[in-house]
Amino acid sequence: MVKAIVGANWGDEGKGKITDLMAEQSDVVVRFQGGANAGHTIICDYGRFALHQLPSGVFYPHITNIIGAGVALDVTKLLDELKSLADGGVPAPKVMVDQRTQLLMPYHVLQDTYEEARLAGKAFGSTKSGIGPFYADKYAKIGIQLSDLFDEGRLMERLEHVCELKNVLWIHLYHQQPLNPKALFDDLMAKRDAIAPYMGDTVTFLHQALKEGKTVLLEGQLGSMKDPHFGIYPFVTSSHTLAGFGTVGAGVPPTAIRDVVCVSKAYSSSVGSSIEPFVSELTGPAGQELRDRGGDKGEYGATTGRPRRVGWYDTVASRYGCMVQGATEVALTAIDCLGYLDEIKVCTGYDIDGTVTRDFPTPALLSRAKPVFTTLPGWKRDIRGITEFDKLPKQAQDYVRFIEKEIEVPIKIVSTGPKRHEIIDLH
Repeated sequence: MVKAIVGANWGDEGKGKITDLMAEQSDVVVRFQGGANAGHTIICDYGRFALHQLPSGVFYPHITNIIGAGVALDVTKLLDELKSLADGGVPAPKVMVDQRTQLLMPYHVLQDTYEEARLAGKAFGSTKSGIGPFYADKYAKIGIQLSDLFDEGRLMERLEHVCELKNVLWIHLYHQQPLNPKALFDDLMAKRDAIAPYMGDTVTFLHQALKEGKTVLLEGQLGSMKDPHFGIYPFVTSSHTLAGFGTVGAGVPPTAIRDVVCVSKAYSSSVGSSIEPFVSELTGPAGQELRDRGGDKGEYGATTGRPRRVGWYDTVASRYGCMVQGATEVALTAIDCLGYLDEIKVCTGYDIDGTVTRDFPTPALLSRAKPVFTTLPGWKRDIRGITEFDKLPKQAQDYVRFIEKEIEVPIKIVSTGPKRHEIIDLH
């Protein structure tokens, strides 16, 4: 059986914790898209960890953790992350990287950085991790697969070809020194022995695991609003953030997915460009207070440290996000962060040119949308760590049920804190 755990919103919903929680009863966890441009924060028995490349099952010795072919693999960051786990006392996890996974190269990071600087005030708010250029190269068929490291002639030929193309940009558009294919080759050779023990045929492994009746979790990065097809284009990432892409990025059959768990935070947050439409945004001192009280240590990017934009819960965006993900259930996270509020607003509609809609619009219309709010009473008490729904204040119960009715998907998990078992299980 395959279960996908994906984001309903802009990312940063708490998917890492939910994957970590569900991994306890699973056999395999797979990262199927994205790269080291966004992090999952997990608090477990070993401490607090921010994962960027590794799947969130690495804290369980029985889990096989797979990095699928759909991922942008930053070898250096992966090895550093494995070392950070060892330094933190975590037993060496079982990790397998698919032989067809493509490598995020140093020139991808450079191109990302150069292009954001060139765009200046019209930049997309990239993390400058090289993700856009990586996927552009992948679909232009000039990427480097992990298995290429073990065919030196093929690798050098491909590096020479890509440098010929990149150097046109480097010299004439960015006014930078040209890339040296031999230097890139030597750098990859220095990393080859370190990554070799982790390389394998994950597709065959996964299909065999499914034949044996094992449970596989697909772990998504970011959320529905960042998908390049169905998100707020062009303020999106460059890989598909939807559960459906898990079958491609991981190499599992579409017929194997039984459940899609959409993770949605009890308020809205987004890391990205300040010019991206964000309808329910809360600004000023009230926004800063929510930012500081939110998450585990405030709403700041786990990878970049950038302050996230925050806002009230948006049922228009969340209902759409769950729809395109094919959600069978929702995990509502970080509800404990709202206990300081006298009243809580929920965005339940968009006013676009005088017409109110509950349907999520195209990006061109979204920029003109104004929020329509419903105001609910707050519960004015600390609920962190509560594990039974009927122990929540009535106002908190009503808040959960109101959101559930609006997004039209059953809420089966309510997270009441950042630790692994600070949850209410409504299954």
